[in-house]
Amino acid sequence: MTITQLRVFVKIAETGSFTKAGQALNMTQPAVSHAVSALESELGVKLIIRDRRNGLLLTDTGKKILVHIREVLKGIEKVEQLAAAEKGLEQGTIHIGTFPAASAYFMPKLISVFKQRYPKLELVLHEGTADEVKEWLHSRVIDAGILLFPTEDMDYLLLKKDKMAAVMHKDHPLCARSSVTIKDLDGEPMVVCDGGYTSPFAGLFKKAGAELCAAFTVFNVSTSINMVREGLGLAILSEMSMAGTPLPDEVVVKEFTPDVFREVQLAVPSIKDASLAAKLFIDIAEELFIHENTDAE
Repeated sequence: MTITQLRVFVKIAETGSFTKAGQALNMTQPAVSHAVSALESELGVKLIIRDRRNGLLLTDTGKKILVHIREVLKGIEKVEQLAAAEKGLEQGTIHIGTFPAASAYFMPKLISVFKQRYPKLELVLHEGTADEVKEWLHSRVIDAGILLFPTEDMDYLLLKKDKMAAVMHKDHPLCARSSVTIKDLDGEPMVVCDGGYTSPFAGLFKKAGAELCAAFTVFNVSTSINMVREGLGLAILSEMSMAGTPLPDEVVVKEFTPDVFREVQLAVPSIKDASLAAKLFIDIAEELFIHENTDAE
């Protein structure tokens, strides 16, 4: 096996095309095909199949091998980064996964400081749902990801204790309260944001002896707020997700008693085994946001 073969296989998996993989790697399509054939011959297994309806697909074995090949390539990049650092030339690439609210809140400052200090390091941002970020971490598509909840076999850095609040129409009876409890929302129609909101809220409601009635499930905060404005239900949203989002006059935010938080964390498969670029990014994240954790406590 050669490094080129491994890189070709990963790029085909990412692009779903021999042609696009060749363009990305500055290789001809015949060279790409030869690299894959040579890799399959070396391993003695089929990695990629051509499907008339769905195009290129990885075999089950190919999917499993892809994760390990990504780890091999990241190991090679770690060697290159360490060698460059020894010469005083930090270089390399780090892939970061985030969900939209985290992108808006954390990434502008993180990227700005990171690029100022390490202009030769490339940072690639992958944005998706919290569940997608978790999957990218497990499949090693990204080096680090911002998550809402812990997952097994990962190391974490707490970025923010994100305070939650109840969001409701101004004519709702609960608006007369200075604050609300989870129990107050028992049986109320809720507008639930997908990508990390349902799971912890179900636990909160159960602990409070209340029923979580998910009337609607949506995929972004603006939609949730607009549905609340139309009187279609209440929502539980975080300070971070509402930052920079203007609230309509018809919408009111009420704090919880006692306070309710969700923990936003930066996760990596292993801090000890992370690349130099990833460790530098983690250091900056800790420097910029660790004080917020202390303040929240």
